[in-house]
Formats: sequence, C-alpha cells, structure tokens
Amino acid sequence: MHFTSTFVALLAVVPSMISAAPARFYGKRATAAVDVVVYKFADVLEQLESSFYQQALAKFQASDFENAGFSSSQLAIEQINTIFSDESTHSSVLQAALRSFGEEPITNCKFNFDSALTDVATMAATARVVEAVGVGAYLGAAHLISDPVLLTAAGSILTVEARHQTILNILSSTGTAIPNAFDLALSPSEVLALAGPFFDGACDISTLGLTANPALSVTNTGSIGPGTSLSFSSPAITSANDTSTFFCQMMVGDQSLSINLPFDNCVVPEGINGPVAIYITSDQQPLLNNVRDRATSQLVAGPVMAFIDTAPQALGQLARGGSSGSSSSSSSSSGSTPSTDSGSSTDSGSSTDSGSSTDSSSSTDNSSQTVSTTTISPAQASSIIASASATASQASATGSPSTSSPSAPAPGTPGGPNTATGPSDSGAITVNGWTNL
Repeated sequence: MHFTSTFVALLAVVPSMISAAPARFYGKRATAAVDVVVYKFADVLEQLESSFYQQALAKFQASDFENAGFSSSQLAIEQINTIFSDESTHSSVLQAALRSFGEEPITNCKFNFDSALTDVATMAATARVVEAVGVGAYLGAAHLISDPVLLTAAGSILTVEARHQTILNILSSTGTAIPNAFDLALSPSEVLALAGPFFDGACDISTLGLTANPALSVTNTGSIGPGTSLSFSSPAITSANDTSTFFCQMMVGDQSLSINLPFDNCVVPEGINGPVAIYITSDQQPLLNNVRDRATSQLVAGPVMAFIDTAPQALGQLARGGSSGSSSSSSSSSGSTPSTDSGSSTDSGSSTDSGSSTDSSSSTDNSSQTVSTTTISPAQASSIIASASATASQASATGSPSTSSPSAPAPGTPGGPNTATGPSDSGAITVNGWTNL
C-alpha cells in the first residue's frame, strides 16, 4: 500500500507533537489511580483501532475499493489513512502522558482481524462499529476521570472519534451521516464484550482489574430491519437456560430507557436508525441509558453493536453504491465506460457534468489506470445524481442495461459474493457478533 505525500508529511511532524503533549495537555501532576486505569485502557483501544486500519490499508488495494462499489477509491483510502493517522497519534500521546505520570503503558497486546478483513465491504462495516465503540468508550469513561485537565484532554479525543464515525457512516452508503442527536455511552465491561473477540493471546489489560461482559452475537442471515425477529448466540446462553425468562434490550442514543422485548420475540421496531446496543437480561426491567447507573445484576450477555440503517442519505450514495460505484468498477476493467466523476475522462470526449471538460491526459489503458477527482459543488452533485437517475430510467424503459452497470454484482452488494463472515446476499454483514443490519 502506497501512502500519499501528505500522509508521509503528517507522520514526519507527529514526533514533535508527541514530545510536546505531556507538557501541553498534562504536565507533571499527581495522578489518581482511576485516571491511570482509564488512560491505559483508552490507549489499548487506540492500539486496537490503529492496528485494524493498518492491516486494512496493507491488505486492500485501490481496485478492491472500486470492486466494492466506491465511486472513488482515492476518496475511501484517503479518509481511512487519515483515521489511521489519528488513532496512531492518539495512542502515542496517551502513552507519552502515562509516562509523564510515572506509569508504563500496556504495549504487549496483539490483535487478529482476519474475520473482519475478508473483503472491503466487511472491513468498512466493521470500521463503523470500531468507531462507535471508541466513541462509547470515551463517553462512558468521562464520569470516572477525577482530574478535569485529563477529562478535557480525553474529551478532545472523543470529539475526533465522533468525526471518524460520521465519515464511516457516509462511506457505508446506507448509513445516515449523523443518525441521532445523542451518542451511546459504554462501560469498560461493555467495551470489552465488543472488542474482546479481536484480542489475540496474552494482554496485560487484565492488570487493570476490568472484566468483560459475556459476548453476544446476532445470528440472523438475510435481510434484517424493522419487523425482523432477531436470534442470538452467546457462551452465556446454552440449552440449559430457560430463555423464556430472558429479555432483549435495545438501547439507542435518543431514548432514556432501552426498548424491552421478550428474548424469543425480539423484533426490530419501527423508528430505529443508526447504532443500537443490544443486551440480553434475565428480567424485563428496561436498562437506563445512563452508564453510571445502568443495572448489571440481571445482565446475561452483551451488548452486541448493530447498525440498523433505515434513512440512507444522498451523501453516502454519492460516495459509494448506485451508478457511481458501478461506473468506477466498469471503467477499471474496460477503460471505456463514462464516469460520473467530473474530473475523469471518457472515451466519447464528454462528461456527465456539462460544466467540466475532459482530461485528455487521463489514462484509459488497463495497465496504468488512474483515478482523478475534483471538488464539486452541491449543485453539481445534484446534477450528477439527476443525470444518473435519468440514464437508469431510460435503460429500464428500453430494456437495455445501463453502460455503467458492472457485469456482475460487486462484493458487499445485494446479490454479490458471500463469505462466512462477510456480506450476505441482502447486504447484511456479521463479524464476531458486530452486525451491520
């Protein structure tokens, strides 16, 4: 994987940022034991996130993103590079802060993301959950930090994690950029239930005195959305359990209490959009959307984090999917299909954006295919979408396929290839219990 010159330049200035971090953000100070635990735990999670993106960037090439339906591989790779850089910097700064306290960070943890990196579609779906867990972890730890300076420093990371989440929601094509007015807060035990499957071998995180909730997975295959009855799997739920006494609790950011449903009739209700934390409990008392006071005594397993996308937006469809993604996929193989990117050349010498001219220097040779992009205005974007819709309607009316349609469905799209841990025919993706519904 080749990094851009901008990314390399950013890495070059990181050391100076790191060396200044303790003095700027933390200083020499007596640090409470709980603050040290929170910072060490946060650093391990940043290492997990950084390792995930590093492995993804090393594995997938531009053509993999094009085949997954991204309208521009450059757009996706650029954003993931930025997120990877942020997570790496977060970890380095947290470690510098810990050493300024006289503490050593935990650095022996290893991570295995094989099940999440089977293809770009699965990676992108998992990335959404990785960032949702990151946001929930920082938000859930806020009440634990005793030093207001350290709390503010942690908050400055939380806001960036939330920006990452928005970008990944957009890149999903089916997601809402900002699905809720409030985010979910997660306790360390809940975070470990979600992230635990990716830990590989020994890790000194056990020295922090944190325990993971029993893991939970959604086992449904096929299309899942409002009206779907969910089924689950967990080491804590066996044939010896009387599940008729269990309850399914769905927590969403905008509600003060969880949605309480019988375990054997856990049907996704209408009105949910975006991330949902799902728990299994042994009583029907709804859980508080208050991480400090949330009951744990009746918890059986979970949470599992799910995205239920019921309000896709045009912004996401521009970035991935629809005719834009098909066009990019086709042009990479034939070099002659018109592109909806106003900065890309076509063999006919015309552009879908009437205000743009073709670039005769852009290559259409299969051996040296290049991807060029330009910044477009909202009005231009609307024009592109309208043009693509008109082309699709005309093709439907004449019975002939659109020239931008790929010869076969792309991975991660309905009807596309399937894997044991990747996308299903309906587009639903499950990885280690993290589900894109």
